[in-house]
Amino acid sequence: MLVDLKTLIREVPDFPQNGILFYDITTLLKDPSGLRAVTDQLLEAVRPYEFTKVIGIESRGFIFGGPLADRLNLGLIPIRKPGKLPAETLEVSYTLEYGTNSIEIHKDAVSPGERVLIVDDLLATGGTAEAAIQLVEKLGGVVSCVAFVIELSFLNARPKFEQYPLISLLQYSE
Repeated sequence: MLVDLKTLIREVPDFPQNGILFYDITTLLKDPSGLRAVTDQLLEAVRPYEFTKVIGIESRGFIFGGPLADRLNLGLIPIRKPGKLPAETLEVSYTLEYGTNSIEIHKDAVSPGERVLIVDDLLATGGTAEAAIQLVEKLGGVVSCVAFVIELSFLNARPKFEQYPLISLLQYSE
């Protein structure tokens, strides 16, 4: 069954602040066929790449990374906001479309030379994904692919990832 994923995503104007159009995936997530379709499509898109772990970026990257890791019989590594991981971490700060933030990874999450897939729900300006890549590479890991459900192509983040295979299931051009 073919599912039109864009029809399952709610557009919320002026969230989290005025002038931002937020693409709300909660309406997609509550639809079983939509959630299954996203997982299936991501799975097929990432199959050509070699990796031994899936990294999910807090928080919506966990939603898609978990099922992918499960179906691929791989482990899931969480990248989280500061103060959420209990063991020794590595932190990177970054800029996003409406402010700044930081993310962390456990220092023992990725082994040197280990190949990983990074998953998140949305590619906007690319700051969060760039920070996740920095974390992986600081640990000596190799990013095999970065995958997103949604890409806001009008923000032109894709050129920042030219050296990495980049997958996005849905593109919004404004």
